[in-house]
Amino acid sequence: MADTIRMTASGLEVGDRPIIPYIEGDGTGPDIWRATVHVVDGAVRHAYGARRQIEWLEVLAGEKAFKQTGEWLPQATLDAFKQYLVGIKGPLTTPVGGGIRSLNVAIRQLLDLYVCLRPVRYFQGVPSPVRHPEKVDMVIFRENTEDIYAGIEFQQGKPETEAFRALLKEHFPKHFSKVRFPETSGFGIKPVSKEGTERLVRAAIRHALANGRDSVTLVHKGNIMKYTEGAFRDWGYALAQREFGAVEIDGGPWCRLQDPASGRSITIKDCIADAFLQQILTRPADYSVIATLNLNGDYISD
Repeated sequence: MADTIRMTASGLEVGDRPIIPYIEGDGTGPDIWRATVHVVDGAVRHAYGARRQIEWLEVLAGEKAFKQTGEWLPQATLDAFKQYLVGIKGPLTTPVGGGIRSLNVAIRQLLDLYVCLRPVRYFQGVPSPVRHPEKVDMVIFRENTEDIYAGIEFQQGKPETEAFRALLKEHFPKHFSKVRFPETSGFGIKPVSKEGTERLVRAAIRHALANGRDSVTLVHKGNIMKYTEGAFRDWGYALAQREFGAVEIDGGPWCRLQDPASGRSITIKDCIADAFLQQILTRPADYSVIATLNLNGDYISD
């Protein structure tokens, strides 16, 4: 009999035949899915024999959903992910410039999937352009619901854009004066919240504690975007001190906390994004857990 995965106080409760919904995806999605299901089912057989298996449940999104239902992202698909808690998704169409908004971003926001967790490590024998790839072993926590990926944009020439431009000009003339060509500009808004920052950094620090990691690095462009990415940095340090007892090192802002279980120390530090992109190639051993905003996380993990 198929089982529904449940969340308990101790974590996920998974039966012997869990139901897992999947989105096959667009483009190469069907080919990727055929290989994926073969590998995953094979891994389950190898680990558990005939005792356990996954009951796959197809749900629709993207081109396949539009052809069958007239909707790009049916509510039934979102309901299935909410009910069964664990799911898998193939690549979905995102037109450049026009057309529908990103379905990937929509799913993240509607299900509040605020952490995009991306482990990056070297596998022996795989060719790499990095001089010492064996030193690469990082876990990236990318904030997944905010930043410019929130999709709050105003297309040049649209009535709502003219209204936004007029509001900016009337109420924020100092900021409006910085727009070089206001009449022909599109606009975007970059929301970064204290709550969104804290839950991401909290998850990153907890991961470091649970997995024997020696540092958490907050990656940002706070030198330029002081009240969004700079605030991300400041809120991250404040959370480490308030909730995990981190203490500033030599007057800060870097700080250090002790793992109460093992006595190990974990360094909480930060790095400007462009410097970080250089240093993960030249000094990868200096970085372990990374906590960063949405756009930076996209660049870094790719």
